Amino acid sequence: MFIPKIYKSEDEELMKEIISENAFALLISDKEKLSATHSMFLVNENEGNFYLETHLSKANFQAEVLKDGDEVLCDFLGANSYISSSWYDHKNVSTWNYEAVQIRGKVKLMNDDELYEHLRKLTFKYEKPQKCPMFVENMGDEYVRKEMKGAFGINIIPNEIHIVSKLSQNRDEKNTENIIQNLSETNDSGALKIAEKMMKYLKITKQNI
Repeated sequence: MFIPKIYKSEDEELMKEIISENAFALLISDKEKLSATHSMFLVNENEGNFYLETHLSKANFQAEVLKDGDEVLCDFLGANSYISSSWYDHKNVSTWNYEAVQIRGKVKLMNDDELYEHLRKLTFKYEKPQKCPMFVENMGDEYVRKEMKGAFGINIIPNEIHIVSKLSQNRDEKNTENIIQNLSETNDSGALKIAEKMMKYLKITKQNI
């Protein structure tokens, strides 16, 4: 991932936020052929070691070829929005503000117990806010383990982490405020999220002056 220095972030909490809020992301591999699968990811930390969890259908080509130690790329796109050049007080080009994370790492295949725990945590995350949540514990161990036979679970141990937060850091205060105002007047959730993050960035910048 190419990231201009001005937009590069080292904020691990931002990374976790982007992954957690945009967990349906791309798992990319080039084992035998270039392949990509949209799949659900979880962030995990074990004794300070950060890694990702996901699973695929065993019928998926990636599930057939990926082995321990193979390299994959995980791509997470966070909040993003078009930025019109008409919002500037001078002639310039339009652009796109966005936040994203790319993680390159090594595959470690899950055993059955790890896959069970992965599915339990994943189900809990998305069932918890439901009116009548159906947790793995409610399904019965026998049923869950039967369904698990069609799943291929992997952990991804990172060796490269790239975080980008492009929030018009190259614009002066007046133009930044113009962008925020225009984004805030839309009904687009991505635009509103970017506006919120830009306001936070602008506030921090003013405090540091």
